[in-house]
Amino acid sequence: MATSCFADRLAKHIPLSDTEKMALARLEENPRKVRRGATIQRVNDLVTELFVLREGRVMSFVILPDGSRQILRVYFPGDFIGSASTIYNRAPESLVALSDAVVCPFDKHALRRLLEEYPRVAALLFLLSNEERVALTDRLASLGRTSAKARVASFLLDIFDRLRVTDDRITESFDLKLTQEEIGDALGLTSVHVNRMIRQMEQEGLISRTNGRITLLDMAQLEEIGHYTNRHKDLDLEWLPGMG
Repeated sequence: MATSCFADRLAKHIPLSDTEKMALARLEENPRKVRRGATIQRVNDLVTELFVLREGRVMSFVILPDGSRQILRVYFPGDFIGSASTIYNRAPESLVALSDAVVCPFDKHALRRLLEEYPRVAALLFLLSNEERVALTDRLASLGRTSAKARVASFLLDIFDRLRVTDDRITESFDLKLTQEEIGDALGLTSVHVNRMIRQMEQEGLISRTNGRITLLDMAQLEEIGHYTNRHKDLDLEWLPGMG
């Protein structure tokens, strides 16, 4: 059976049937390599394709009226990219590779068959879309109401928890693979301010850094500082079709 990183991602929540896995694998039949910095989609482009990310990292962003960049989301392998574009003819955001990556484009209309024939998969997509929305709502609230240190702490915890969804080998350390400028563009901070907050958290024994890896030394304190809630666990799945 063809493998699917998207199916592997969804199967972290519920067991999938072989036919469901095969249907998801069909979305990944045309992998495309993209280099770091390559544009995958531009805002206001006509949307004909959606994407599954197989390897690497991708970001979605918009350019604000003052020319600054607001990063909306960082995507990891197994993520469905472009869900916001399913309801619009033109893309509401741009997509750029944060690293060398492999994306799997598929025709937007392929979703129709998937949703018609596989209701549990449709329900899972609905669940993940709302999980993403709530996480973004949390970050929106933090941008306007919390300190720079709280924003950075919450951001690191969210990256850590999202990576752990698909890689249970991660315990305390993870590869951040983001520049301080990119972190700042996600949090409404300058790279200088991000650097200052990370150094402060290091000095306080909350985190450590080694060769680009971040180790979370005191997660309880980081959660308190960041007013953080893990939105990627304790999901209510009992309402999903076939779960009764």
